[in-house]
Amino acid sequence: MHPLVNLNVPKGAVAIHWFEQSTFAVKDSQGTILQIDPYYPHERPADRFIHAEPPLDESQLPTDYVLLTHSHGDHTCPESIDRIWQASPSVKFIGPIESIEKIASETDVAADHTATIEASESVTLNAMTACAVYAKPPDGHPQADISPPDVTHLGYVIKADAVTVYFSGDPINNFAEHEALIKAVAEHSPDIGFLTNHPKEGEFPFFDGSVKMAQRIGLTHAAPSHYACFVKRDYHPTEWAAQFPADGPKPLIIPRNSHIIYPS
Repeated sequence: MHPLVNLNVPKGAVAIHWFEQSTFAVKDSQGTILQIDPYYPHERPADRFIHAEPPLDESQLPTDYVLLTHSHGDHTCPESIDRIWQASPSVKFIGPIESIEKIASETDVAADHTATIEASESVTLNAMTACAVYAKPPDGHPQADISPPDVTHLGYVIKADAVTVYFSGDPINNFAEHEALIKAVAEHSPDIGFLTNHPKEGEFPFFDGSVKMAQRIGLTHAAPSHYACFVKRDYHPTEWAAQFPADGPKPLIIPRNSHIIYPS
């Protein structure tokens, strides 16, 4: 079985496993296991994927809930979702309407095991709660020549015991300049955030924008995501971490396919 299954999570802490890309698992002290954007395709050509083997055999990680941020293929993956459903028949999938529609049309998941969620809505996940926030505003940012996103883009703020964790999803490039986006996350006072960014691609915040995002939200720790998967979308997390000033937030790098207990 996966190491998370038998991991004892102390009360007041949470275990966070990063697989690769923007795929995570969270386990609280009550034993609930939540996956976020599970992406474990089996066909992994060398010219596209860095690693020849997926980071998880879905049958090895019994899962209670799955949160999906948006319906792009590396965030809502029908192949992986079907295998999670086969391994964990009581699992519930929660996400924006486009993700749930994709599940309905491309998987065998029963409809009563899915639920849509919108920005500002919350959902109870046993002892945890998750609040959906926008990662990209529905209208884009015309003044910055950023078009509306093709699908709904969410992030999630998850409260587990005394810990609050933020998963950004795929945020708009200038997220730190959007007062409404910042406020929606900051009002939950997250302790740690997992932030999608890239040094060159303009879809997401650049390194300096990711730092500003973490600062404005008020994170204690920030960790990078959306790398170590695709050959053409990779970056060096130490270069991202080097952008943070000494007075915080403190950057935290989790090695691919490993976990931390937060706070340690």
